[in-house]
Amino acid sequence: METQELRNIYQRTERLTLIILLIALPAFGIVYLYHNSGSISKDLPQLSGFPNGFLMTFSVTLLVGQYWAFHLNMKKAIKQVELLEKVKIYAKATTQRFLFLFLVSISSTIGLLFSGNPFFIVVFALALVFFSLAKPSPDRMARLMKLKKEDRELLREIARPS
Repeated sequence: METQELRNIYQRTERLTLIILLIALPAFGIVYLYHNSGSISKDLPQLSGFPNGFLMTFSVTLLVGQYWAFHLNMKKAIKQVELLEKVKIYAKATTQRFLFLFLVSISSTIGLLFSGNPFFIVVFALALVFFSLAKPSPDRMARLMKLKKEDRELLREIARPS
C-alpha cells in the first residue's frame, strides 16, 4: 500500500512539473520571438520606472525565495523517520518551488513583452536552470533527503513506469 501511495505522489509531482514547464516555455518563446522580430509593429505600452523595477525585483526575489523555501523544507524532510512522510514533504516543497518558478517565468514574460529589457531574458534563463535542477528524480530525491540504501531502491522502483 505504501509503495502505491509513494508512486502516486511521485507521478503527480512529476506530472505537475512538466505541465508548468510546458506552459512557461512556449509563452516566453512567443514573447521572445515577438520582441526580436523586426517586422512586427510594437504598439504595446512600454513599462518604465516603477512597474519595470517592481517586476525585476519581484522576479529576483522569487528566484531567491524558491531556493530558500525548498531547502528549508528539505531540512524538515530529513528529520522525518518514515519514507512516506519524507516524500510527502518533498512533493509539497517541489510543487511550491515550481509554482514560484512559474511566477518568475510569467513575470519575466510580461516584463520582456512590455519593456524589452534583456534583464528579463537572463531571469528567465536562470528560472530554466532551476526548472532543470529541480525536476524530480529518484536520485535527486534520495540525495536531498539523505536516504538509506533500501529507501533509495524503493524510490527507483516507484519511478519506473508500471
